Amino acid sequence: MPSVNESAPGTFSFPVRVYYEDTDTAGIVYYANYLRYLERGRTEWLRALGVAQLQLAEETGIVFAVRSLNIEYLKPARLDDALAVLTELTFCGRAQITLKQWIERGGEALVEATVRIACLNANTLKPAALPAGIRRKMGGT
Repeated sequence: MPSVNESAPGTFSFPVRVYYEDTDTAGIVYYANYLRYLERGRTEWLRALGVAQLQLAEETGIVFAVRSLNIEYLKPARLDDALAVLTELTFCGRAQITLKQWIERGGEALVEATVRIACLNANTLKPAALPAGIRRKMGGT
């Protein structure tokens, strides 16, 4: 169940189980699947804040896109592992947010990432201001 991580206030935690489809023939998570886990973590973080991306797009024409991502693979996850995807906001600007994300197994970091998200007008794909109410929910000004 998603939750705020009590050992790191302001950090959102989302559980993920490693399935067979996530792994290579050695039973190790294929590197690109970590990006899927991180995406799920960001989506659930937004939901926990009360931000529904489909509703946001329909009502304001605003969508999110990954602008850049820096990722470090530290240790492998394996078939059937119970993981936690952790998400922490580090910057909330007018049309961009930056998140620190990491994936843990039993408190041990497996992957660390910094993700910059652009807020875009869905029609033009140009930068668009994030609504002030959502910025406030995220802790921005």
